[in-house]
Amino acid sequence: MRSSLNRHIWEDMIEITAGREIIDRGALVRRLDAIVARSGRSEPPRGNLLELFKETLTRGREEVRRRFDAGASGAETVRANAFLVDQLIRLIYDFAFERAYPLANPTAGERLAVVAVGGYGRGELAPHSDVDLLFLFSYKQTPHTEQVVEYILYMLWDLGLKVGHAARSIDDCIRLAKADHTVRTGILEARYVWGDHRLYAELERRFAAEVVDGTDIEFVEAKLTERDQRHRRMGDSRYVIEPHIKDGKGGLRDLHTLFWIAKYLYRVDDVRELVERGVLTRSEFAKFAKAQNFLWTLRCTLHYLAGRPEDRLTLDVQAEIGSRMGYTDHAGTSGVERFMKHYFLVAKDVGDLTRIFCAALEAEHKRKPRSSLLRFGWIRREIDGFALDGGRLTVASEGALARDPIMMIRLFHTAQEHALDVHPRALRLITRNLKLIDAGIREDPEANRLFLEILTSPKDPETALRRMNEAGVLGRFLPDFGRVVAQMQYDMYHAYTVDEHSIFAIGILSRIEKGLMKDDHPLASEVVHKLLSRRALYLAVLLHDIAKGRGGDHSEIGARIADRLGPRLGLPAEETEQVSWLVRHHLILSDTALKRDVHDPKTVSDFVAVVQSPERLRLLLVLTAADMRATGPHVWNAWKAALLSELYLRAEEVMLGGLAVTDAARVEKAKAAVGVALADWGEDERAAHLARGPVSYWLSADTATHVRHAHLVRAAEESKTPLAVDTRVDRSRAVTEVTVYTADRPGLFSRIAGAMAVSGASIVDARIFNLANGKALDSFWVQDAEGGVFDRPDRLARLEAAIEESLEGRLEPDVELADRRVLSRRLRAFEVPPRVLIDNKASAEHTVIEVNGRDRPGLLYDMTRAVADLGLQISSAKISTYGERVVDVFYVRDAFGLKIEHQDKVEQVRERLLAALAEPEDRTAARPRPGAGAGRDRRRTAGRSAGSVRAAQ
Repeated sequence: MRSSLNRHIWEDMIEITAGREIIDRGALVRRLDAIVARSGRSEPPRGNLLELFKETLTRGREEVRRRFDAGASGAETVRANAFLVDQLIRLIYDFAFERAYPLANPTAGERLAVVAVGGYGRGELAPHSDVDLLFLFSYKQTPHTEQVVEYILYMLWDLGLKVGHAARSIDDCIRLAKADHTVRTGILEARYVWGDHRLYAELERRFAAEVVDGTDIEFVEAKLTERDQRHRRMGDSRYVIEPHIKDGKGGLRDLHTLFWIAKYLYRVDDVRELVERGVLTRSEFAKFAKAQNFLWTLRCTLHYLAGRPEDRLTLDVQAEIGSRMGYTDHAGTSGVERFMKHYFLVAKDVGDLTRIFCAALEAEHKRKPRSSLLRFGWIRREIDGFALDGGRLTVASEGALARDPIMMIRLFHTAQEHALDVHPRALRLITRNLKLIDAGIREDPEANRLFLEILTSPKDPETALRRMNEAGVLGRFLPDFGRVVAQMQYDMYHAYTVDEHSIFAIGILSRIEKGLMKDDHPLASEVVHKLLSRRALYLAVLLHDIAKGRGGDHSEIGARIADRLGPRLGLPAEETEQVSWLVRHHLILSDTALKRDVHDPKTVSDFVAVVQSPERLRLLLVLTAADMRATGPHVWNAWKAALLSELYLRAEEVMLGGLAVTDAARVEKAKAAVGVALADWGEDERAAHLARGPVSYWLSADTATHVRHAHLVRAAEESKTPLAVDTRVDRSRAVTEVTVYTADRPGLFSRIAGAMAVSGASIVDARIFNLANGKALDSFWVQDAEGGVFDRPDRLARLEAAIEESLEGRLEPDVELADRRVLSRRLRAFEVPPRVLIDNKASAEHTVIEVNGRDRPGLLYDMTRAVADLGLQISSAKISTYGERVVDVFYVRDAFGLKIEHQDKVEQVRERLLAALAEPEDRTAARPRPGAGAGRDRRRTAGRSAGSVRAAQ
């Protein structure tokens, strides 16, 4: 297995080193000789040598970088870096042998070769990657070779290179390679750098004869198992929004795996040789080379931008990387989204190449699949016109697809029906024949019947759809879906591309229907079996985001697509209309539950007016659960589940006539229930408490909460405590309820919000009540920064103390939060246009203010302080975070308990909140106009003393 990789590298170097040289070895030798001559010693001062080598390395790297910035490809750049290091190692090696530790008559045992392994062995070296070396000797290391190796290593380390190394004899290499696949892979891609070439040649010969021969299948099994484990570690999807471009699915390591297998099985040193062997076609090799060059260019750009080894394409660098690689805004799509779509399409090409390669392996070696690879022995029979090869479904002949293109749909239908895998050879044939799926096939009733059955099958529709998408069939059969393949959404909220998200959602829907997600989705798991429009639900889930990236309202555009697609798939008019309605309104349940006060009767009545029927309500609940759960691993939580369930149950009650009773009757019913629970209180004490709460209080909570509040208020009044704080951890909803009972005052909400921000608690909901005795009874539902329950005893104690200190003026939220207000680089990567919406129609008694902006520490405190400055009372608040975007909704009234309807006042509110949304460093000296709020700007004084005012209530 004599390597020809050196020849390829040197041929490439002829082109790479044209023009200004990366390194001039001849000139360096002359300078070294001059240094020796000046010193008058055979070994001059080491510092002089190190200075020369550092200068050489720096200039060489600068030249490589200059060429890269001027347009050199990633493939050229990594080869140039390898060439530069090669030359330095050769110079240092020669100097060590000839000057530092010369030997007049070296013995056979003192022979030494320097061999590159790892990526450096392939002749590929990213700007900040490690240099992996094998120091190879014949028998065992002698004192002389040990001195030389140490000299080389210390010089390389002092140059700032990150060097991984091993010093081994040939026997050691063979023994370790037999036992360890990592060592075996390293030697497989080893490359001679310098020294005694006979040693390297002997290693190659013995490695081929003693390690490789007869172990083909074992090695391939190990490499593909290793690949699968790596994929699972990295999330097992190539469509994650922050991909790892080296180790992630569809990344460089997958291409390396193909190279290792090809080199091991076919004894080739370059992937292009697989074309001559008939393993890949010329177009498939071109796809390999193009994918590899793109990924190398991307990796080099990432290394240069980060100034360190970095292989994760995080959100905060994607825009800059895309810009550096030449992606600009175009046709309504941002440059970063175009760049990331290209990345995901390249990752998909890598997956296609993997399937193609595995098909070629089987054709030659006739292996039977275990999980990902194959052993000897296979059975062949037919199922529904398809051949069964090694337990996987395949096409009987290459011409079959051309004769009957619908087979490309039927293949996945049959595989799903019989729980079979699809043979890589069949997928390769499909990839080559995708153009046969044309308008005629799309309109064919049989093709559409098969697809609809795949989509709605109880037998794992997610896997079938993902296979179709990977093979390119789904995007060809549904061109509108093809437009969102690899379509990313550049934000911190969505974890997957649009197509991957939609297919994940189908899988979650299927699992809900099978009862496998009862713990996380109990209500959805119950109502899903009451649905009358099951097919409509599955199609709506697939299509709900199909118009993302087109500009405009994706829900409206998606609904029009559904109107067109439903009849094509064979749905009657009423089912098509149901799908269209669901796509158009697929966000209404989550938007209402998370952004509106569901205890406000008008919220529920407005929601019911749109939804209209219990069937649509059930469909919305299940669709919303699947959609939110498929958005990302941390989007769904018990608190959101509780909010959706609460809105669902209240809306269902209205639809079924359960809320026909008046508010007055409901208040009396609530008071009566509390009265029974407080039967051990004195009659006068009980009556006094029931008289304290306003109507909204009695309508907003259940009896258990009312009773708990009653005991809190009673204890505070009896002890004359000015402040009472109660915390209750609600694990079922993943929140902690914090109830504060204290004297009513302006700015109270703002002060409490500031204390919670300082304590690391995130408010997700709040309800504010002014009692008849002049006290405030405020309830806040909080979580930790990760969206989990805020339950650690030390943190709860700190929270209570912070609230007390803030209300007494001993804690200044502005001061405490000052250092935290600086946005992280990740958040700064996103522009979120600030927006304030003021709605006087959403509630009968309140003005609803919705604030949208970029998240930052202390933002809610800034918002509530601005509301306080305006002299407004907050009755309830909904706080939602969508990645980098926050949506805070406040139900407010003016000081007289009325809506804010005067246009000048509305504009003033909008201006003040927009000013509060601005980043602290960007704020101007904007101040409220004279007469605003309480008549003066409390921005600088809010939070100065506990006795200052309570305008936030």
